[in-house]
Amino acid sequence: MSCGEPHETDCSEVLDHLYEFLDREMPDADCTKFEQHFEECSPCLEKYGLEQAVKKLVKRCCGHDDVPTDLRAKVLGRLDLIRSGQAVPDHDVTAAPQES
Repeated sequence: MSCGEPHETDCSEVLDHLYEFLDREMPDADCTKFEQHFEECSPCLEKYGLEQAVKKLVKRCCGHDDVPTDLRAKVLGRLDLIRSGQAVPDHDVTAAPQES
């Protein structure tokens, strides 16, 4: 996704680190670069707004539930597969193989 215009911070970098920005898990200087990018790039701003809304919805609906310890690792693994462009398997790749 890109607006087709050159930016100081590339769209792919912004989208690759969007969750770090949303969670404020990056240095302030990087946050400033991302904020500037959102001012210049409406497709990235739209993606940011969508992800922010999803994050708020999940927090509101599920914010009080205990999360299984392995769930975070599974979700992050799937996100890494998607970001790298690999196909996401239909089955749980972390589960033990089933015997026939």
